[in-house]
Order: sequence, then C-alpha cells, then structure tokens
Amino acid sequence: MPFPAIRVVLVRHGQSTWNEESRIQGSSDFSVLTTKGESQAETSRQMLIDDAFEVCFSSPLIRSNRTAEIIWGAREEQIITESDLREIDLYSFQGLLKHEGKSKFGAAFRKWQIDAPNFIIDSHYPVRELWACARSCWTKILTHESRSVLVIAHNAVNQDLVATAIGLGTEYFRILLQSNCGVSVLNCTPRLEDGSPYICLNRLNQTPNSPVAGSSAGRKTSKRIILVCHGSSQGDSEANITCVGDRPMNMLGVIQSQKTAELLLDLKVNNIVGSPKMASIETANAISRIQEAADCLGADCVPRYVEMKQMQNLDVENILQQSKKSGYSNMGPVRAGLEIFARGTIQRIRGRKYYCSSCHPVAHIALMGHCLNLTKEWMGLFHLDAGSISVINFPDGPAGRGVIRCINYTAHLGRWPIPITRSVLDDEEF
Repeated sequence: MPFPAIRVVLVRHGQSTWNEESRIQGSSDFSVLTTKGESQAETSRQMLIDDAFEVCFSSPLIRSNRTAEIIWGAREEQIITESDLREIDLYSFQGLLKHEGKSKFGAAFRKWQIDAPNFIIDSHYPVRELWACARSCWTKILTHESRSVLVIAHNAVNQDLVATAIGLGTEYFRILLQSNCGVSVLNCTPRLEDGSPYICLNRLNQTPNSPVAGSSAGRKTSKRIILVCHGSSQGDSEANITCVGDRPMNMLGVIQSQKTAELLLDLKVNNIVGSPKMASIETANAISRIQEAADCLGADCVPRYVEMKQMQNLDVENILQQSKKSGYSNMGPVRAGLEIFARGTIQRIRGRKYYCSSCHPVAHIALMGHCLNLTKEWMGLFHLDAGSISVINFPDGPAGRGVIRCINYTAHLGRWPIPITRSVLDDEEF
C-alpha cells in the first residue's frame, strides 16, 4: 500500500557549550545548551507553537533532547527517543578543539574537511555509517501512524535526513546547511504507481537568525547568490506563485519586497538581475533603493550605485512561448532552457561578492538544481513562496561547488507567515 501524505519537520538543536567552544562534538554527550541555545529553542517553539504535530522524535543526546523538551512544550504526547538520530560518530576526533584536530591528525583531518564521504578513522567511515542510520530512521518515520512529525536532532543527521529523503548520496554531505535551531520541512506525498512517497523540500534551514549572516560550514564565503522571489502580484489568491503573467505586485507583495530589502540591508549588493516582468522589477527596485541609501547617512556622502539588469531568459513565460513556437508540448524544453540559464548565471557572479536575483520561483529552482549538480528531472523537489529568499554560498569561488545555506526562507515576513503544517488558503491568513 502507498504511504499516506506526511509532513516531516526537522530542527537542529540550539547552540551547545561545545559549539561555543568550537569543539568537535560528534556523538559525544558532554555538552549542554548554552543560554543562547535555550533562547534559540524558545524562538523555534514560538514559530511552531500553532502547528498540529502528532509525534516528536528526538536524538537521545542531551543537547538535542533539551531542545525537544523546549519546543514540544506542554503537548501531552511523549517524545520518542530514537537512537538512529544520534549525531555522526567521529571517534578519536571527538572532544578536540578544531585547531587541535588539524595539528594532531594532520592529513587525516584534512581528509575530513575536503573529502568527508571517503574519510576513515579508527577503521570506520563516519559519513557512510550516518547515511545507513538515516535510511533506517526514514523507514521508522514514514511507517509511523502519525501524519505530522517533528524531528529534533543534529547538524550532520538533519543534513543526511534531507539528502536521503530526496535521493542524494554521501557526496552531498555539508552541502545542505543546518544552523542551530534551523528548521527544514519535507512534504511526503504518496505515489499511485508504487509504495515510495514523492518528496518535496518545502524549506531548508529556516533559522532564528538572519540567513545572510554566517559562513558555509565553518568556511568564509567568497561569493554568494541571493535568490529573491518577487512579492505577491495582483490576482494571486495564494502566497505561492504558481502562474506566469505580467502583473504588478499587490499591497502584500509591496510589503514583502520591503521586508526583504531590509533583511539584506547589511550586505553590499552591487548587482541585481531579474526578470523583465513588473513584479520582479518592483522587487528589484525596492532592494536597490535601500542598498543605495544604506551608506549615505552623512551630509557629504554619495549614494552607492547598484547595477540592475532585466534579462529575457529569466522570463519563464517567454521560455514557455518559445517552446510552443518550436512545437513542443511538454516541459522538457522548458527545463532544458532553464538549465542553460542557470549555467550562464553562475558564470556571471565572477568578480562579485554578492549577486541578487529577483524573478519567478521556477528560475530560482533551476539555479539551485544547477548548483547541486542535479538534472532537470529533479526540479519538482523544491517549493518556493512569494517574498521568500534562498541563499547559495560559494566558499571556493564561482568555479567551486555551491553550498545551499537556506531555501524558501520567510521568517523576515513575520513570525511564521506561511504555516508549515497547514496550507495558506488566502492572503487574509498572513
């Protein structure tokens, strides 16, 4: 029998004492939540307080279990402790300060940093073991009688669970970031043809803190693409942008764009590229106005210039029309065109630290898929809402592999403007 529809919400534990000390924790159980970690967990509790979870799975480790207690709050159901949710076991590395690991283990520590899937220590392959645990854990989650599931675990474990759910292997370790108390959401819908569920990554790493601050898995970011979905446009009945057309933003969309511009205030964005559609142009203009004025606080200062450019190949409707003219009736050519767009856009970030894109979500999904080295068939894995942002870091420069810092981040729009366990039926629910 096919699986029923299930919503799985993953949360990483709050900051721990060993996080604060930059120690390698692994599966050790000697650290506890810091005051900041407790506060992060409380923020996540407030964000999730109205969501109707039926069950909570938690790692048995103290830092995760305490986070689960705070977020689960006064709910009557017991928290289920699951051993497969323990953090990755790093054996001899555990307990070392990160700089000690480099000096003590040398080449082995370097292997852990640059080629974790093939890293071996004490006769173990930690990342491969972790993936095996994730497969076991997913089976337990999907076969549980609950349909709305909360999972509280760890950085590596949650990365692994997301990757395993959408069919990615160990080579994606450290590519799908999980910050302290970051929330990731997976929608699992049954397929008619077989028993395996269809998975959609509704959001990745919705954090209590700003998604544009911080690093990529501990490494400084030399390049970054910020993908901004334009605000809701006139005629939209839902927050999700599902159609194409050239319509200006409605009042909600204007507010969403303004809040996005404010979120990006601390970054010096020099280039904004977008679709020629009205809603995308309005969103780009809102970001540009605040960016150009950000450094102009004194009487004699000169506003910083932000270059803006509209590109036809960012227009999803244009791609559809070109496909019709060519006699195509399926989405294959559209996806292929988006792949070409994604490759070209990645090349354009050379020499630019922050590069902002404002256009239709489908174009952004193509960009993320390209950075993850996914083919066009994977495009249905991702979901984006109006006014959301997604962030791709390039710690090794534009020629290197992209690291997804967040997908479909919406916390800047309000407490949790788009409930994660109930669909939004109209704008009045915001």
